[in-house]
Amino acid sequence: QVQLVESGGGSVQAGGSLRLSCAASGASRYINAMGWFRQAPGKEREGVAAISPGGKNTYYTDSVKGRFTVSRDNAEKTVYLQMNTLKPEDTATYYCAAGGRTPTLTPDLYNYWGQGTQVTVSS
Repeated sequence: QVQLVESGGGSVQAGGSLRLSCAASGASRYINAMGWFRQAPGKEREGVAAISPGGKNTYYTDSVKGRFTVSRDNAEKTVYLQMNTLKPEDTATYYCAAGGRTPTLTPDLYNYWGQGTQVTVSS
């Protein structure tokens, strides 16, 4: 079992920045690929960013490319999502997830999920 706890959400004005953190704990046979997802009210969960187990490869949905950066510190078992130039359409609950060995933006391929952290961007 892997437990994930997100933090760092909050309310900011458009153009501002936030840094989300996801701390992992519990037993895991290997270091997982990790993903960040978000879900706005009335919308499906959307893959935002993913990172490979070693941190070398990263993937982003088109709407956040150039603004968001995913990174990880395996020694600290923590994954980060740096969000810059935030827009009102980024408003959602953000979740981190742990999957297998291959990073992907597909939610169904992730096994473990955090409880989510709210990000609200006002115009």
